[in-house]
Amino acid sequence: MSTALDKAAAGATPPAKDPLAHISAALFVPMGVYGVYARTALYLSVRDRLDAYISAMRDPTAEVMRFPPVMSRAQLEKSGYLKSFPNLLGCVCALHGTEASIRTAADRHESGGDWTAALTSSDLVLSPAACYPVYPIVAARGGRLPPGGLLFDIDADVFRHEPSLNLDRLQSFRMREFVRIGSPQAILEFREAWIARAPVIANDLGLPFTIEVANDAFFGRVGQVMAVSQRQQALKFEMLIPYHTKASPTACMSFNYHREHFGNVWSIHDEQGEKAHTSCVAFGIDRLSVALFAVHGLDVTRWPAATRQALAL
Repeated sequence: MSTALDKAAAGATPPAKDPLAHISAALFVPMGVYGVYARTALYLSVRDRLDAYISAMRDPTAEVMRFPPVMSRAQLEKSGYLKSFPNLLGCVCALHGTEASIRTAADRHESGGDWTAALTSSDLVLSPAACYPVYPIVAARGGRLPPGGLLFDIDADVFRHEPSLNLDRLQSFRMREFVRIGSPQAILEFREAWIARAPVIANDLGLPFTIEVANDAFFGRVGQVMAVSQRQQALKFEMLIPYHTKASPTACMSFNYHREHFGNVWSIHDEQGEKAHTSCVAFGIDRLSVALFAVHGLDVTRWPAATRQALAL
């Protein structure tokens, strides 16, 4: 069922009250639904340079993978996503059955009916985060880590069902992650090193920032307890960037420690035979790209010299 926000999205151009509306037309082309946009050449010219900047920071031992925007529904269910974020998940549905039943459903649209009532779920969901497919891949290799553990550089277009009126929170967006799987000590060292590196990244890009302990947007009352526990254990930090002087800052990078959750779920063990711990450093590629334009303007030739040098503009 469509939400009021979905129904209001005629053209889905960000409203004039959005403080970023003055840059939206140069960066995005509306596609009829809030939070879902085509990217312009100007936007991609910066986003691609940002992607290359991040690639230059990649550890040479990292295994590189690029994922499609969909993944196994069974694998995501096993990972526990439905318990934590059922409200954000999108399932890929399709018309199943005989030719006659599919044709009947499709023809309902011609007569003003609702063809979507005949849809049933497939074995795919829209990926809600880039890292989820990594853990079953490691498990399928035997689940025992080599000495020193594993490191991945991954990327995916992901989806979260939270239609927004503003450009800093899209439904369909790009996520880049460095994922570490190994012993608890190795994981903590990995995350702390990236938290220490984050100010250098923000300064290279010429972006104001703070780094703060955070929590995921867990669902419901039980989720509130999970969020408190996550913050108390300092399992998640975020790099927050204000897009303009009066803006509430937006989380553009996150530094996450999952402890042994995925090791338990997927029976992944470190070289000592203990359940593996995992961490991911996530770059919100679209959020960082929008931040660059919001802070520095649309004319990239007038951006700070240090930012242009970092992005090879």
